[in-house]
Amino acid sequence: MARVVPATLQPPQLSLTTARSPRLWAFMVDSGMIGPTGLMDLRSLPPRLRETVLLRTCVANGCDDEFNLHVQTIPERMGLGAAEIDDVRRPQPDPARWGPALTAAIGLVDALILRRTLDDAEFERARVHFDDAALIELTNLVGLYTGVAMMVALARPDFDRYRSATPALARVAS
Repeated sequence: MARVVPATLQPPQLSLTTARSPRLWAFMVDSGMIGPTGLMDLRSLPPRLRETVLLRTCVANGCDDEFNLHVQTIPERMGLGAAEIDDVRRPQPDPARWGPALTAAIGLVDALILRRTLDDAEFERARVHFDDAALIELTNLVGLYTGVAMMVALARPDFDRYRSATPALARVAS
């Protein structure tokens, strides 16, 4: 845990749950798949983009636990304030708040999770702002954090309490 959880925090419940499989936990830590800022943080995406995609993935999957963990421990360092956190939870986030690139990324998340595909217009909106490497990394982040939502559903970890709880998520409608 010391390699991925800052000494100032209690380990997240999902990390403690995952560590019940010592081989899997060791693989995730040793491979760099999990680190202090989450899964597969290669430091190649801008932090604000990465965190927006992670939070929107939590919203689209209805994963309160991971959303709560990130909101309590990470967003300010990644350039997201309370207004952005509130807006990313909305069924239709305000494009004026996010600008074209982040709006395209939010649309990418919603399409991948809700339909598992992109229509031509969604792909073109994303393609204008992101090269192949970024699109592949973003898609993998959405998939990994969808897997986290599935793990939370199975493991039912206790809710992490680093600050007062955030309101429950309203799942994005398909």
